[in-house]
Amino acid sequence: MYPEPLPRSLPHAITWPRARSQLPPATAVIERYSRPRMAAVWSEENKLQKWLRVEIAVCEAWARRGVIPRDAIERIRKASYDAKRWADYEREMHHDFNAFIRSLADSLGDESRFVHLGLTSYDVEDTALALRLIEATEILEEDVHALMEPIGDRAREHKDTLTMGRSHGVHAEPTSFGLKLAGWWDEVRRASHRLTHAKEQVAVGKISGPVGSHATVPPDLEDEVCGELGLLVEPVSTQVVARDRHAMYVSTLAVIAASLEKFATEIRHLQRTEVLEVEEPFSEGQTGSSSMPHKRNPEKCERICGLARLFRGYAVAAMEDVALWHERDISHSSVERVVLPDACILLDYMLDLFTEIVSGMRVYPERMRENIEMSYGLPFSQRVMLALVEKGMNRQQAYKVVQRNAMLAWEERKPFLDFLLDDSDVNKRLSRDELASIFDYRQYIKHVDDSFRRLGL
Repeated sequence: MYPEPLPRSLPHAITWPRARSQLPPATAVIERYSRPRMAAVWSEENKLQKWLRVEIAVCEAWARRGVIPRDAIERIRKASYDAKRWADYEREMHHDFNAFIRSLADSLGDESRFVHLGLTSYDVEDTALALRLIEATEILEEDVHALMEPIGDRAREHKDTLTMGRSHGVHAEPTSFGLKLAGWWDEVRRASHRLTHAKEQVAVGKISGPVGSHATVPPDLEDEVCGELGLLVEPVSTQVVARDRHAMYVSTLAVIAASLEKFATEIRHLQRTEVLEVEEPFSEGQTGSSSMPHKRNPEKCERICGLARLFRGYAVAAMEDVALWHERDISHSSVERVVLPDACILLDYMLDLFTEIVSGMRVYPERMRENIEMSYGLPFSQRVMLALVEKGMNRQQAYKVVQRNAMLAWEERKPFLDFLLDDSDVNKRLSRDELASIFDYRQYIKHVDDSFRRLGL
């Protein structure tokens, strides 16, 4: 016996949008994170404008070849669409681009027969997408350059600020806090180069017909239209531009997000109460906890780290889009309508937020020095070992001698130097003055200027 059918309308049922344009690109992301310029790039209005621009460019090329009469191209240049009617048509037709062509036809007469001549929808959609990706990337390039400035400023400010370098989370040897920031600056500079290369990869159009064979539109027209739009031509396309380009683009954005996560994670650690060498900005009136008024949490850096996790998913989704059936299926389309706007909008937001963090970051050099001293001089262990080796001691023996004294200093919480001075294996090779000279923190930052010169900072 079959169960009774579900009612047609359930009070709490999820109803999925039917038409493609009703799949709003990154709605939650746009509302929460978008800044006006980037949001405008991924607006439906900009998409339609780019479609219109490509369609008219193709018609102009046909007109130059005498295929479209002069009086017809004059009217086509003035073609327009009605966004509301387009949405209505889409609900009926279940095809956003056919609905767009129909809306354009409403603004024309008989000459509408020349619009979309010889093309398939993705001749226009992929070419228009390239234009939007260029716009989005140029904003991201500006963001990256804007971030480099405060990182460079803070790096120079703290070039000679001693801080403890850590490996495995454990005190290693002192370094310069400015040198740490200089490394960030160089990583962001690499991000700018990657963005430029990624933009070149997706600044590609195709006007090659249903399967890319140019059976209905000649290659020279494709060259001409893409050139006028400022795009390269996909040398061999199918129905779409190859999706390895877009996978590389999204992966590049994910790498940049991972760098921001790396920087933010460092600040989060340095803001721990036990460390407290750095704090992200904390504004007047800001609160850190609903129950503990004393809290000043690194919530902005935590936000950066959380959002970076999304990018790994975006990169995987973009790579899944590379393999399409034969000359093209539509499995990539729904993914891209979320992933591409989301990735660009989020990275724009994250870069701006981290610029704010670095600019307002509080740095505590005195606390850094206190933390260095917490190790009882143990970070000098390598310098002591090397000095013993220079005096003729076997390296393995020197390692054991230094380690033995280091463990005693740590266990008894007394200065490392005191144990070395009392060790006969050490003092018969190094004098008291020689040992004391080794314990000089300035040795750890004596080449910082060289690193800054390498970077041009």
